[in-house]
Amino acid sequence: MESQNVYEKPVTLCNILKFAVPTIAMTVFMSFYTMVDGLFVSNLIGTNALSAINLTAPIIQIVTAISTMLATGGSAVIMKKMGEQKADEARADFTFFICVNVFVGVVMCAVGYLAMDPIFAGMNLSANVKGYCVEYLSRYLVFTVPILLMNNFTLYMIASEKATLSLICSVSGGVCNMALDYLLIAGLDLGIGGAAIATGIGYSVTAVVGLFVFCQKKNLLHFQKPAFRFRVLADAAANGCSEMATALVTGMITMMFNWTMLHYVGENGVAAVTIIMYVLMFASSLYTGYSYGVAPMLSFYYGEQNHKKLKKLVAVSLKVIAVISLITVAASLILTKPLVSVFARPDNPVYALAVTGNRICTIALFFIGFNIFASGMFTALSNGLVSAVLAFSRSFVFMLITMIALPWILGVNGVWLATPAAELMALALSGFMFFHHRARYGY
Repeated sequence: MESQNVYEKPVTLCNILKFAVPTIAMTVFMSFYTMVDGLFVSNLIGTNALSAINLTAPIIQIVTAISTMLATGGSAVIMKKMGEQKADEARADFTFFICVNVFVGVVMCAVGYLAMDPIFAGMNLSANVKGYCVEYLSRYLVFTVPILLMNNFTLYMIASEKATLSLICSVSGGVCNMALDYLLIAGLDLGIGGAAIATGIGYSVTAVVGLFVFCQKKNLLHFQKPAFRFRVLADAAANGCSEMATALVTGMITMMFNWTMLHYVGENGVAAVTIIMYVLMFASSLYTGYSYGVAPMLSFYYGEQNHKKLKKLVAVSLKVIAVISLITVAASLILTKPLVSVFARPDNPVYALAVTGNRICTIALFFIGFNIFASGMFTALSNGLVSAVLAFSRSFVFMLITMIALPWILGVNGVWLATPAAELMALALSGFMFFHHRARYGY
């Protein structure tokens, strides 16, 4: 069967990259056009508007958290069933998961509108920045359902050997987003609300294409009569809770960064944090893309109990991540000033803050890739508990410790050093879990 050929091929670097490169390119491009969003906002509206995007990030991360949990957990459950030759059961569960995403999206949109004003009222923001926050988020929430579907269809296309199509959708959505950014902000003068609309429409491309793709029965995964197995949904949610925890606590940590920078240097500090997060997000997208790309293979080989292929896949993956880590660190250090200057001019106070911060935060890129892969690997192996422990410790526990201790000792530089320190602590835990469970999974 042609749809299974990729899983039957030998595990070589070439075959792995053929499967993973489209996903890497997709996640890199998605992070790139998120950066372009910030570029248009900072240059056409101002750094206060850029700060507002970061201040809305914790709320937006809730949307991302739920969709990521359903997508990663659901994909692992479904592809494991495919490896166990339970195709019809997997497709029925897939259809059910998509229905759940639509329902959750409607609920989250309503809750977001109700909670928006009280949240921003308690942040002690200037009237200008608060206005930007409300305007951006109110437009963004309209696209909650398409955003959830986009995150899910992205992974399910990869699992169905349509990673190239997923990449095409992401590129098309990104180009659409960038074109609409300029048209809506500069041409139609819709301000930061136009940026949110452009982002939502760009994300919707994958959602719309996915609906058409998965209606076709010739695909490995396609819609059929859903089976309302809530136990399976609970298993998928539990399995994907690590990725949900990562997204949720990322929002919480972003809020902590914002509060800390507001305390030390004001709203300029929030803008600087935004720029550095864009850079880290862009570099991290390489690791995330690779982990998403190989996750269906890990799940399939685990379901098939093919320990030889599983071991080879993990070994090659660790080498790939090590190489990517070295490249991203070198590139980030060399390109710090050019990258920051795209968002803020050298005479802007934000520029100096962001240059210093990026040089310190770049150290984290030595460790991030291994931590992302470890969490993703255990999710793919249907061990949501270990994945959740890794993700929660990395994204919240260790970040909370470093965010409290280091700024108190080192001031603003402690804020920047918090991320590398937390990632190093997480690497130690990832290494322990990796070797502790090695015999169980045979990798």
